[in-house]
Amino acid sequence: MTQSNWYNINNLDDGVSRILEAHVAADWRCNIWHVRGRDRDLVIDTGLGLRPIAKEITMLAERPVIALCTHSHHDHAGGLCQFETRLGHVAEADIFANPTRESTVANLLEPQSIRQLPYEGFDVADWCYRAAPLTGKIDEGDVIDLGDRVFQVLHFPGHSPGSIALWEATSGIIFTGDTLYDGILYDHLYHSVPDQLCKSLRRLREMPVSRVHAGHFNSFGRQRMQTVIDEYLVGQRSMLCPGRTSGD
Repeated sequence: MTQSNWYNINNLDDGVSRILEAHVAADWRCNIWHVRGRDRDLVIDTGLGLRPIAKEITMLAERPVIALCTHSHHDHAGGLCQFETRLGHVAEADIFANPTRESTVANLLEPQSIRQLPYEGFDVADWCYRAAPLTGKIDEGDVIDLGDRVFQVLHFPGHSPGSIALWEATSGIIFTGDTLYDGILYDHLYHSVPDQLCKSLRRLREMPVSRVHAGHFNSFGRQRMQTVIDEYLVGQRSMLCPGRTSGD
């Protein structure tokens, strides 16, 4: 593991690294994924972006970088404005370009979630990420080509209208954003549609996935993926269901 003042970096297998914002509470921070390719690299989700990720993590400056956000919520898209190439789903393009605390659900961010001030004058009560107009709008079936690795864009609405996943068929790796992670799934937000999320999860359940790199918490394999999906479909992992269980 390498570390900057604000970011922790864990190098995993298959040319994938997980970057975490060290001073954001573990139950709030998202996984920032860095995938190394032959011709260019891919950053999947950018965290809150409270510190300059593209400058503080040296390896992100070694070659051209595509930054792609699985959706527009503040904990995933906060650092998107720091990159030149910015991709996201067309359904949330206006949120990326014109973010507000309400549209990015930054109004849900709690003061105790930020354990060290990222800069002088930071106030969680009025913070919202900077506008990050997309330089490319993506949708189902589009392809992200890194030269020696190809990822297919899958549209998985439900958590938000433009939620996407990235699927590498050759390795069976999928990056799911907040469509799926090993915890309570957020299906109660202002633009969440639980019925759509159920449909997306049923589709994901049948895919020949070998490894899930999720939007939060740890990665897991196909069997765990199916268990988490099945538990959500019976209400155990829904924010809307009083009988929900934890991801432990």
